[in-house]
Amino acid sequence: MSSSTAASGLSSLTAAAPLSLCAREPHVPADRLVAEMVPPPRFDSVRFATYIPDPKQPSQTEAVEILDDFAAGLGGAPATGSGRRGLFGFGKSKSKGKGKASGAGPRGVYLDGGYGVGKTHLLASLWHATPAEPARKAFGTFVELTNLVGALGFQKTVETLSGHRLLCIDEFELDDPGDTVLVSTLLGRLVDAGVALAATSNTLPGKLGEGRFAATDFLREIQGLSAHFRTLRIDGEDYRHRGLPEAPAPYSDEQVTKAAYATENASLDDFPHLLEHLAKVHPSRYGALTDGVAAVCLTDVRPVPDQSTALRLVVLADRLYDREVPVLASGLPFDRLFSEEMLNGGYRKKYFRAISRLTALARDAKGLVGTH
Repeated sequence: MSSSTAASGLSSLTAAAPLSLCAREPHVPADRLVAEMVPPPRFDSVRFATYIPDPKQPSQTEAVEILDDFAAGLGGAPATGSGRRGLFGFGKSKSKGKGKASGAGPRGVYLDGGYGVGKTHLLASLWHATPAEPARKAFGTFVELTNLVGALGFQKTVETLSGHRLLCIDEFELDDPGDTVLVSTLLGRLVDAGVALAATSNTLPGKLGEGRFAATDFLREIQGLSAHFRTLRIDGEDYRHRGLPEAPAPYSDEQVTKAAYATENASLDDFPHLLEHLAKVHPSRYGALTDGVAAVCLTDVRPVPDQSTALRLVVLADRLYDREVPVLASGLPFDRLFSEEMLNGGYRKKYFRAISRLTALARDAKGLVGTH
């Protein structure tokens, strides 16, 4: 049953019909791209103090301590030229055998770990803890950074970011050689200007074995920059589901449609049609696609048909998760979106992250059903 059919007779529930993501074709000006280089809404209030380390994973506690020191080391004037001091060359490290009292050291830190161990929480906490005004520090995903270069041009992007104390890059993508080289070159220019770096990363296609992390691939791909990064491995299970109940089973089309009509600023779309629409919108605009949307309601969720479609859905899932937009759906459960071949392939880490995040958002949406 389509969402339009299920909507028959329900329009009286609200003054207006639900929004539709498929009806939106957002255009994002360059100045908005720069202004939005801050942690997303979900991470507005996170701090190192709000990160809850898994007591079974000492690497999580160690990462908080080291990153807290890293932020404190950014409190002075931006480091430039041959007199640049290493960011891990301040004071005493709280971790055994880590850090030096003085001298050169890494200008950046790389957070290495599986999905759901809190890397973005820690990266955003680093941004918040860095003693600099918001205009002097930037936070964005790899996709957002490449789109900034596309919108401003390479040299203008270098000029725009060179005065920053810190640049945080979430989910550094290593599956597109061209983009990797582009951003690596950009980061080299920024390091020369004294900008400190922090990043998290995915793994290369075909290189992800069971239990394998991305540090080696990341450092190899940014060869010239590898000396500027210190790797912090963060072990642990997916915190989004640690100790939480299973996500609710999918609802019926009627339940989803009724909830969409009863929820102010909710969107309602047929899942296959939404997948088709995503192909017409650049992934860098998926955040703008969800502007003002309080909940996303989807009918007829089914397996994604191909890898290109799957990768676009991953980006949408990330933007919805960043913005804490609950997702209510009918059809198949989210853990059946991707085929076994996809989940065993080179992009499996992205797909598992999407399943994890969509499942968390489905749990958040549970209250939309039966409350109106």
